[in-house]
Amino acid sequence: MSKDSVLNQEEQEAKKQLEDILKSCTRSLSKDDYRMIYKAFELAMEAHKNVRRKSGELYIMHPLAVARIVAEEIGLGAKGITAALLHDVVEDTNYTLEDIQTIFNDKIASIVDGLTKLEGAFDQTQSRQAENFRKLLLTMVEDVRVILIKLADRLHNMRTLDSMPEHKKLKIAGETLFIYAPLAHRLGLYAIKSELEDLSLKYEHPAVYNDISEHLKEYQIRNDHLLTRFSLPIIERLKNEAFEFDIKGRPKSIYSIWSKMQKKQIPFDEIYDLLALRIVFKPKDGINEKIQCWQIYSLITDMYKPKPDRLRDWVSVPKANGYEALHATFMGPDGRWVEIQIRSERMDEIAERGFAAHWKYKGSTDKESELDNWLKRIREVLENPDSDSLEFLDDFKLNLFSAEMMIFTPKGDVKILPKGATALDLAFEIHSNIGYKCIGAKVNYRLVPLSHELKSGDQVEILTSERQTPKYEWLNYVTTAKAKTRIKEAFKKERKTMVQKGERLLEEALNSMKLTINAKILKKIQGFYNLPVKDELFYKIAKNLIRLDNLPKILSDKTSNKWVRYWRLSFGKHNAGVIGKNAGKTEMVISDDMPDDQYVIATCCNPIPGDDVVGYMDEHNKLTLHSRKCPVAIRLMSSQGNRIVSASWESHKILSFLALINLSGIDQIGIVSKITKVISDDQNVNMRSIHFESHDGIFEGTIYLYIHNTEDLNNLIYNISAIKGVYNVTRQERISIAT
Repeated sequence: MSKDSVLNQEEQEAKKQLEDILKSCTRSLSKDDYRMIYKAFELAMEAHKNVRRKSGELYIMHPLAVARIVAEEIGLGAKGITAALLHDVVEDTNYTLEDIQTIFNDKIASIVDGLTKLEGAFDQTQSRQAENFRKLLLTMVEDVRVILIKLADRLHNMRTLDSMPEHKKLKIAGETLFIYAPLAHRLGLYAIKSELEDLSLKYEHPAVYNDISEHLKEYQIRNDHLLTRFSLPIIERLKNEAFEFDIKGRPKSIYSIWSKMQKKQIPFDEIYDLLALRIVFKPKDGINEKIQCWQIYSLITDMYKPKPDRLRDWVSVPKANGYEALHATFMGPDGRWVEIQIRSERMDEIAERGFAAHWKYKGSTDKESELDNWLKRIREVLENPDSDSLEFLDDFKLNLFSAEMMIFTPKGDVKILPKGATALDLAFEIHSNIGYKCIGAKVNYRLVPLSHELKSGDQVEILTSERQTPKYEWLNYVTTAKAKTRIKEAFKKERKTMVQKGERLLEEALNSMKLTINAKILKKIQGFYNLPVKDELFYKIAKNLIRLDNLPKILSDKTSNKWVRYWRLSFGKHNAGVIGKNAGKTEMVISDDMPDDQYVIATCCNPIPGDDVVGYMDEHNKLTLHSRKCPVAIRLMSSQGNRIVSASWESHKILSFLALINLSGIDQIGIVSKITKVISDDQNVNMRSIHFESHDGIFEGTIYLYIHNTEDLNNLIYNISAIKGVYNVTRQERISIAT
């Protein structure tokens, strides 16, 4: 078949795809809508003509796939589909934003502009990814469809990530996990959020993903009959009560299983809520949906005993993203817990499509105002134009993606704050002047300081005094972007002066040692005091919060990790403009005599041979090796993705690396002796130090070990776990070593 006939066949397939999308569109479309969508398709076809994706297919198939997700999985209408078809036209072709404005209208042009990345001059000290995300949010504040189309774009990119090089996979997967999956969750798009998380895990930890996937398939085959036995009496009872409903299994996502395994340090077999059902009912006329949810719950309790501490009532108080459902856990057959989600059809559509579904249900004004409140909080994060782009990214994630809690005022009004917020955060949430004058608070009628961390359901009265003035150290007490911004505004001028003074004092101290300030020295001092931003270091020096008389000791400290001979790492090829002198290298050998200014192991996660790892190349061409699941690495992949290098252990020689394990169990005579014997019998492991404490018949211990690789460490953990009386053995990745 000739190239022309193949191309013609592919173009015909693209047109068929568009017709399928229009047929499956959940929103009613007018003749004008159809004309606009066809016009967008023809323009996109022309603009992307003869362009192919890395996978080899015509590029037009990507905007079509994004349009399908927008129409079918999110439920947007004609403008959303049109913008999805055009989302890459301005960025990747010769068409301009003015062309889109002329051919379509201002609204379509505005959405496409929000989806177009920043180009031209760019501050190299800032993160391109973070700045692009800031721009995306600025447009989203005006039209939430921008972020919905962006999520659809990201979902299709993740579904087709196989054709990308390894370091690109890591960058895109890290960014997805750090920003886009939580954003989908925050907008109530649970199905998209779960798929984004699973796909991110697939590319960041492929072995883990495949292992859990296989376990999950086997588990479902083994336990399918349990769900059937459990659900049959429920089906019969609901039919007798004249309910119209659908009941089906709700598979837990691979990423959520992995997260729980990591958080609780437990194996797959110990996760008890893998069995789950979802009941979606058609509401009976004239009866409140909430009442019907509780009625179904009550009917199930007649057959199965509920677990009281696992009841989640999101029908009385929906989540901030509009999610409504009743979750309950019941004791099922063979002593197995089964979780049930109870939703109406309306609740189910909102759960799957988030805020986009609210447009369909007029009258749900409280949900729409909740979206407005969320967008208002985004505006507050965007208000501070002076903030560093990475600081902005962190503030945004912390304040808008974290779990939320409800705080009550003395009058019974509700304030929504992120988990971890303090009394001072609440004061600034109420009003900036109340924040500046805050001296303390009464939480549930008990006097507490400004730094008191609030809990959901607390009733809080803020105490103020006219004599109170803001303090810069308050930044240590707050978590919300609004509070941080207001405090910084109050000290902007003074802080700038103090930062300059601190820098001068540090220069003088280093000059006396015949040294000058450079990136290496600053990194060492900041690392010692755990200060990620150098301005914070200078400020604390000027305020005498950090003394400079111990500089010689800080700068002379050597790494506490003991290297014997060397091991070898394989690094993926990378952009020569970033890597510089290391461009094109596919492996790097680290040895005792190699200068330590070329290569470092990240202290935040302490990866060892056998761990899934990733390399980060800083502006000084120095590589830092992180564990792939390290929060710092995920943040770097999402904000500095162009500096990420794929890395994996190729082989290792005689390496001894410091690792730490924590143990607990039943205190018995000789238990410590048994543990140390297992370690001493292992030829591949040596102890550095051991510490045990016993109280109320329970022992807890920590052991520092020199090991060769992850496999040896895992074998040791398995052997220690087999000792009678030992109940928990886990590796601790953040190691603090006393000198």
